[in-house]
This record gives sequence, structure tokens and C-alpha cells, in this order.
Amino acid sequence: MKKTLLLVDGSSYLYRAYHAMPDLRNAKGEPTGALYGVISMLRKLTQDYKADYAACIFDAKGKTFRDDLYSEYKAQRPSMPEDLASQIEPIHAAVRALGWPLLAVPGVEADDIIGTLAVQATAGGVHTIISTGDKDLAQLVNEHVELINTMSGERQDVAGVVGKYGVRPDQIVDFLMLTGDTVDNIPGVAKVGPKTAAKWLNQYGTLDELVRNADSIKGVLGENLRAAIPNFELTRKLVTVKLDCELPEIAGGLESFVPPQQDKEALIRLYEDYGFRTWLRDLTGDPQRIPEQDARVMVKTASAETNEGAPPAAVEANYEVVLDWEAFDQWMERLRTAPLVALDTETTSLDPMEARLVGISLCVKPGTACYIPLAHRGPDQVVQLPLAEVLERMKPWLEDAGASKVLHNAKYDTHVLANEGIALAGIDEDTMLQAYVLESHRRVNMLELGQRWLGRTGVAYEDICGKGAKQIGFDEVAVETAAHYASEDADFTLQLHEVLRPRIAQDEGLERIYKLEVQASAVLTTIERNGVRIDAKVLGKQSHEIGQQLVELEQKAYELAGQPFNLNSPKQLGEILFQRMGLPVVRKTASGAPSTDEDVLSKLARDYPLPQLLLEYRGLAKLKSTYTDKLPRMIDSRTGRVHTRYSQASVITGRLASSDPNLQNIPVRTPEGRRVRMAFVPDEGRKIVSADYSQIELRVMAHVSGDENLQRAFAQGLDIHRATASEVFGVPLEEVTAEQRRSAKAINFGLIYGMGEFGLASNLGITRDAAKSYIDRYFTRYPGVAMYMEQTKQKAREQGYVETVFGRRLWLPDIKGAKGPRLAGAERAAINAPMQGTSADLIKMAMVAVQRWIDAEKLKTLMVMQVHDELVFDAPQGEVELLSRALPELMSNVAELAVPLVAEVGVGDNWEQAH
Repeated sequence: MKKTLLLVDGSSYLYRAYHAMPDLRNAKGEPTGALYGVISMLRKLTQDYKADYAACIFDAKGKTFRDDLYSEYKAQRPSMPEDLASQIEPIHAAVRALGWPLLAVPGVEADDIIGTLAVQATAGGVHTIISTGDKDLAQLVNEHVELINTMSGERQDVAGVVGKYGVRPDQIVDFLMLTGDTVDNIPGVAKVGPKTAAKWLNQYGTLDELVRNADSIKGVLGENLRAAIPNFELTRKLVTVKLDCELPEIAGGLESFVPPQQDKEALIRLYEDYGFRTWLRDLTGDPQRIPEQDARVMVKTASAETNEGAPPAAVEANYEVVLDWEAFDQWMERLRTAPLVALDTETTSLDPMEARLVGISLCVKPGTACYIPLAHRGPDQVVQLPLAEVLERMKPWLEDAGASKVLHNAKYDTHVLANEGIALAGIDEDTMLQAYVLESHRRVNMLELGQRWLGRTGVAYEDICGKGAKQIGFDEVAVETAAHYASEDADFTLQLHEVLRPRIAQDEGLERIYKLEVQASAVLTTIERNGVRIDAKVLGKQSHEIGQQLVELEQKAYELAGQPFNLNSPKQLGEILFQRMGLPVVRKTASGAPSTDEDVLSKLARDYPLPQLLLEYRGLAKLKSTYTDKLPRMIDSRTGRVHTRYSQASVITGRLASSDPNLQNIPVRTPEGRRVRMAFVPDEGRKIVSADYSQIELRVMAHVSGDENLQRAFAQGLDIHRATASEVFGVPLEEVTAEQRRSAKAINFGLIYGMGEFGLASNLGITRDAAKSYIDRYFTRYPGVAMYMEQTKQKAREQGYVETVFGRRLWLPDIKGAKGPRLAGAERAAINAPMQGTSADLIKMAMVAVQRWIDAEKLKTLMVMQVHDELVFDAPQGEVELLSRALPELMSNVAELAVPLVAEVGVGDNWEQAH
């Protein structure tokens, strides 16, 4: 029988373990999460794979040959977090104590060592299994080498690589050269993602053949491909795994990697030191054995430090497929008697307005869950209960506000059930929002939360539905397979709730924010379902006019350049600007070519007309493609309206993100951008009403800084920018010039974003000395602001986060481990995050208060958009006057700050008129 070599990419797993696990700590307060995760992974590998040879490979300290090839290699990566760096030594000790040979070779990366060993193993007739989460190693896969991912359960042989990436393993290097790698700072082809890269390689076979046919690739992608060709020689060297490393440590060949016995005494000491009670008891056989000093695992969560244990022990899964009415009635009785039920839906689409129900999963206690398939049409042809009758019988419970339910992203499931005529009620808990409130800087998908908080790896959607062109719909999945996946989702939801909810309850501020998020989720569901009406004819006319402007700008650009050229080609643009016209090179790209990005053009536009024209061209082209051309195509044929999606859990500060379409990024600084808002109109006989908080972030700054002069200006209702100009420039209010007010406005907004003298000088077009003088004068007049900024940075460094006025925690991952520009960026974020976060809290409070009032008054007004600090309504003419009076009062009274909250209301026949 063929022998097996098991290679573990230790460097890949220690990072993944660090980010996947909660912030575990032992009784001494030392971080242990990454250590716990790596040990768990190695223990599982030992159980699952009985390899003849094994090794765990890590990156060595210091530079590698890739750093010599390209000085910017991995330059964008932050420094290793201190909490992870402190665990490296015990992780290495644990690897050796568990009996794993450990290898780290200076000058090369772990990938290169793994590649070299895999080649040697193949030459010796040994099959290689590589345990990793790194996509780069897919290039090593062949009939003798396969990849496994312990954390996701994924396994990749040749067919698996093709299924995951759409290309063969021998095409992976070319694939990576096209897509690039932002994590490692390796340049690819601009705007080319995995789908395009796979498409090209399937068509042309190799990158070399693609390059030979580069002129046949049309449009922007073709231009970008041709511009990237000079980089390919370098990127090939960067992404190709080295297969011939010198490995003096294994002079004895693979026999050097015969796993030795584990060092039991070393493991006992390690488990005692780091508080791993369960493993200690398993190892010693003593059920009473606990670490010295009762060193229980501490979990430093986003709410508080507690002495609660590591992730809960796995519960035996008892999942049932409900296919007959007897089983259905039994589950309905369980639902009626359970204090809290986890609910999840399986559907036909990720678009909540389009999605139709395929099945429902329910969990009444950890490990006990069921799946009710309703619309599966897979090859197994299982007879299912009729969808309409199931919903009719479940409707009283689903719509019962007294029947407590917990969901993960309840907004989505509420939409899905609404599409089926069900008004879901009783949504008391949402685990996605719980995770977000605790750790706003981390992802909140079910798989990662299961790994991080439950220590369990669930089944991924792609595992059962596939990926890319070969992906099938969930309704095509075999019922038994679907049932396990769906039941697991409901089960994980309930288990996550039991872990996360107590942590939130321990902190008054987090409890307040979580309840606000749950309430806001319900309002956002209403806003999304309401949608907003778009006048497609208005946009069509604007699109035509912008198209004409683009043609005119193109001709003017040709005149300024002295020849025609492709305005969308960075390569041709660079040749025109820097070779033909001799403009100064501001910055170079990774390949050494002069950059022509927006920041560079903005700097050049101060002195040269062509860069200014190009900026105008790009702005109009983006406006046309993103809004005037695209918005009409996004009108729902059933409702005649556009329905954006608001994400609550994707921005660290608590702000909402809008997508499909993004209604928050419509430019308002140009006439053309503002005209787009003219296409947002009410229904016939109605008006658009806009209610907008006035200078909300500056008011929050006045509150949190406690600065008396700033607070006095707001209390007196002064023009804050004029008041600041009066203070900074030492002139009476009535004598402040327009230029002085403009400078004061730049200072006011710049400082709340942590802008320094360089940024202010660039913003105002003045010298750094002048900018420093302005800032010094500002802080002299507003000393509370200066003190707040320094105290906030210090507090952020100490605890890793800052807080809003209402208790939302805003995590700053780079504030401790980063240096240089990254640390400076984290400090700027620390200053600004409380302002942005508190503003986000206030607008969510306003949304909840206003929608509650609309419902109580039984008004026909519809809340149709939330954009930054603004709420937008589609209102009957007869309710406009009432709204104009009530909205400022409702929004101003959601909270009491040290300065007045002011909301201004506008009314019009479209959004632009109302704004």
C-alpha cells in the first residue's frame, strides 16, 4: 500500500486560528486562542489521517528571496498582532510536544518548503496530503498530491481544484498572475477577478497564449491586460512555489519525518500553563485534575472579561427530516412549548425580494433540529408536504409576536416569508447582530462564527451546491443532504445565541446597542420592501446628455494632448502625460510605471488642464455606468420600484451600507450627480420629504470633547464654520470672509477625521507651515478637542477599541500591532470612529422612533431611504404638513447631548428638490 506524507501549513493555520477563535486567555491573562486552535487542528489531523510521515512547517523569521525580488512584497500586511506574536513560541512547543516534526527554513516561505517536500515525496512513490488554507498551494495538486482544509472540511484533488477555481492545478500560477493578491501586495490585471481569469485561461489554455492574443481582448479589460504584461515576469516569480529548496534538516530524507511519540510531560506542563482543562484531564486520565491555580480559560470578549470556558463541548446532532403530517404536528407542539426557537429558511435566491421558499429549519434545543422540505426538485424525487398547507398551518405561530424566535440575519428571512404572504413576528434575537455588536471588526457569517465561538466546522453552502458555473440551486439538492445543512444552520443559530447573548447582557452599553440594532433591523425590512420610485425617462435623458458630454470631453482631451488616445487606458494615458507632455511623475505603480490614479490626477490638476479634464471625464463616465444607465434596469417589474439592500453588519462604525443599488454613494458635489436625485420621485399625488440631521458629527465632537467654546457656538445656534473662523483667525463673526469660512470648514471636518497638517495643507492648497498655524490656533481656541483627541488615542491603544456615546464598541485591529502609516491610520480612525459611530446610532434611533410614530398614527407615509444622516419619505400630500412639524421634534429628541440636535426637513417633487 502506498505510503502517505502529511504536511501541515503551520503559518497558514496559526493566523486562521487566531482570527477564528474568541480571545481566549489563561488565568494570567495571556492570550491562548491561536494556541488552542492550532492544537485542536493537529489533534483532529492525527485522528483523521494515519500518515507514515508528517511535518508541520512554519515561515522562518526574516526576509525571503521574494522580498529581494520585489521590495513591496507583502508591504501592505500589518505587523503580526502582539497577542499572536506572544503565542508563536508556545505553538512551536506544542507542535513538538504533540510529536510533530517542525520545520522552518530562513530565506524561503513555508509554501516553498511544502512544495519541495511534496516533489521529493512523489519521486519516492509517496502520496502527499497538504493541510492548508492557502490557495497558492493549489498549484501543487496532481494525482500524487492533494489539499485538505481542516477548518472548512474541504478536500481538493485535481477535480476539486477545477471545481473551486475553474482552472486546472497547472493553470493556478497563471490564474494568480491575472488576479493578483492584495494580501501579499502582488499586482495582477486591474479589474480581473477569478471568473474572468478562469474564462481567459479556459479559452487560451495558458497565460503566454493569452498574451499572444492580448490585442483581441476588447474594452477596458483588454487595456488593463496589455498594461499588466510588463509585470508578468516579476509576478510569475512571486506566485510560483519554489520546488528545489535546500533542506539540510532532512538529510535523512522522508525518514526524518516519521512522527515520534508525543511528549506527555511537556504536554501536561503546557496544558496546565495555558488552562486547557479538558485536554489535561484526557491526557492524565484524572477527572479531578485541573490546571494549577485553577487556571480556567478566560474569554476576553467584546463585552467583558469573564471566567467562562472555551467553546462549549459539541452536542450530539439529532436532525430530522419532516415528510409527513404526524412528524409535522409533533414539531408544531414542540414549537408551542419551547421558550425560544431558532428559525432559518432555505430559498431559491440571495436577493431577498426575489427569493422563494424551498424549506424551513427549526431548532428547539442544542442538537435537536428539523428540516421541512417544501419545494425541492432534485433527482431523489422525495415526496414533500405541500408548501401552501404547511405555511397555512404554521402561520399562526410564525406571526405570533409572543412566540420568541432567534434567527441569523432575521431581515432576510422576514423578506422571504413576506414573499409567501407571512408577516413574521416574535423576532426577539438575531445572532448576526449579536456577533456584530460584540466584534464589529470581524465577519459574521455562520461558518466563521461556528468556528470562532463554538469551535465547530459546519457544512458550507458551496460544499453541497458547488461553485461558479456548475453551482446548482438549493432546490436541486438532495433532501437528505439539504436537511443536514439546514438543520445545522438552525442548530448553530441557537447555540450561538446561548454563547453570545450572555456576553452582551453583561455590559449596559452593548445591551443598549444590541436592542437598537434588532429594532433597526425591523425598520430596514420595511424600508427595503417599500422601495423607492425611479423615473426611468428622466435617467434616460440624463444618460444621453452625459454621453454627449463625454464625447465633447474626449475631443478636448485629444486637443490638449495633441493626438487621439484611449482615455481609459492607463498605459496610453501615462505615455501622453509623462512622456509626450513631460508632466511630473507623482507616484509609480508596483511595476514601476507612473501612476495615473485619481489621487495623482487630482494633484496634477492644480497646475495642468488635461488631468483636470480627465477627472471630469472619469466622474461622468462612472455616473453614467453606475446610475443613469444601471438604475432603470434595477426597477422591480412587480413593484415598479427600486429595492436597495441595507447591510447592518459590515461597517465597523455602525453605519449602514447600501447595495444593489448603492444609494448612499450618489455624488452630490457636482451638478450632474445632484441631477440623478431628480429621478427619485414619489408616487402620483405625493411628495418626497427629506429629514436630515444638521452637522451631526461636529455636534457629537462638541459633546464628547466637552469643549466649552464649541458647545457655546452650537447652543447659540451660530454658523459653526463661521464661528470657528472667527476663533481661529481672530476676527469678529460679521467680518469673516468666505475664504476664511472655507478654511474653517476644512479644519472642522478635517480634524474629526484625524487630519494632520499635511492633509489640511493638501486640502486647502496651502503650505504645511500655514496649515500647522491654523491647527495650532484651532486647538488654542478649542482646547477640549485637543485633549479629547490625545485621550482617545491613548484609550484606544490600551483597550483596542473606542466607544460611541451610547456604548457601541468600535474595534481597531491595527492600533496595537501596526507601525508607521498603519498605526497613524488606526489613530485617525480612533478619533473619528466615535463621531461616525454615534451619528450611526442616532440615525438608527431616529429610524425606529419615526417608524414607530408612523405606525401608531396609521399614516400612509412610506420611509423609502436612509442615506448617511438623512431619512427620505414618500408621503401623501395631506400628510406633508404633519411630517414637516413632527420629524424635527422626533429626531431631535431621540437622545440628549450637551448640544442641541437639529433636524431639517425639505419637501419636493423629487429627492433633489427635497434635499
